[in-house]
Amino acid sequence: MKVLLIGEYSRLHNSLKKGLEVLGHEVTLVGTGDMFKKFPVDESIRAEWLSDKTFPLLFRKIWLRLFKKDPAQWEIGYRFKKLLPKLKDYDVVQLINSHSIGTYPESEIKLLKTLFSQNGKVFLMGCGDDYPVIKSYLEGSMRYHMLTPYLEPNSKMKADFALKYLTEPYKELFHFVYKNAKAVIPSDMDYVIPWRGWDKVAALIPNPIIISEEYTPIKIENRKIRILFGINTMNYEKKGYRFFDEALDIIEEKYPNLVDIKRTKNLPFSQYVKELEQCDILMDNVYAYDQGYNALEAMSRGKVVFGGAEKEFMEHFNLKERVAINALPDAKKIAEELEYLVLNPDKIESIGNNAREFIIKEHDYVEVAEKYLMKWN
Repeated sequence: MKVLLIGEYSRLHNSLKKGLEVLGHEVTLVGTGDMFKKFPVDESIRAEWLSDKTFPLLFRKIWLRLFKKDPAQWEIGYRFKKLLPKLKDYDVVQLINSHSIGTYPESEIKLLKTLFSQNGKVFLMGCGDDYPVIKSYLEGSMRYHMLTPYLEPNSKMKADFALKYLTEPYKELFHFVYKNAKAVIPSDMDYVIPWRGWDKVAALIPNPIIISEEYTPIKIENRKIRILFGINTMNYEKKGYRFFDEALDIIEEKYPNLVDIKRTKNLPFSQYVKELEQCDILMDNVYAYDQGYNALEAMSRGKVVFGGAEKEFMEHFNLKERVAINALPDAKKIAEELEYLVLNPDKIESIGNNAREFIIKEHDYVEVAEKYLMKWN
């Protein structure tokens, strides 16, 4: 089978590509690399001219400030249009979300019309922001979510990144993609819930994770417990990082001789992974029911993750023991969970082992790729 994957924000499509290639399929991944994360792609549509060169970048900033439009999106559209003649005769086209190219909606619809006309089946991922997801958040279908801090009284959080999907141009783009898609495939419980009620939504297919065979279980003997807090500054509010910051301050003050806390900011994925290898505990996300990609990468390495592990997640996978720590939007409760682990390091070792076993069972990239093939067929 010949497969075209459009867009990459988390490493989902990269891992799926590798799984499909192991199974003997031909895969092309098109994307921008997602800013500082620098995810690898086969065909780049990154706005290089308006991102790397001094005077064009200055022009971009001035234009953005004056007209509230980013010229880099035009460059992305231009690069995709030039690429279109090569993107033909694929059996399957899968979009990471309805705005997977990243240009302006009216231009994106035109580009997608051409793309769809010269290829086979179209599928849409349910793994991030999109019209049904943002609409569901604002209608209160979940106890908490990434827009919870935006909805708090006196909030200063900017939510343009999400609310744009409710504007008419993005709604039109979404409905165009949804009409042409054979199915929507959710990647975790944070998207299963808001996509409920849409008739093209398929069963959840877990995120594919490339699991290293080199594995050394955590052993904490006569050393400090290493805690990593990898901050994406653009997501500070929507991931509830302030609760982690407050909880870590509590623990650092109370147990300075037992913990070594490292905070990083906006690391490229390759560098982030190196930091991940060195930690015992990862602080990932507060406003989540399930684990995102960074959390899963950590769990595959036997790390203890503070993130999404709500009852909906536990029930879906029929879990009886903890594979991650459910981080609630409450700094004191997070600190209590951390304190328990710091004082009982054997629990870090056992939960870490549970986490890796869970990833092997549910997230192996080749087995997940087989599930996608079944769905596409």
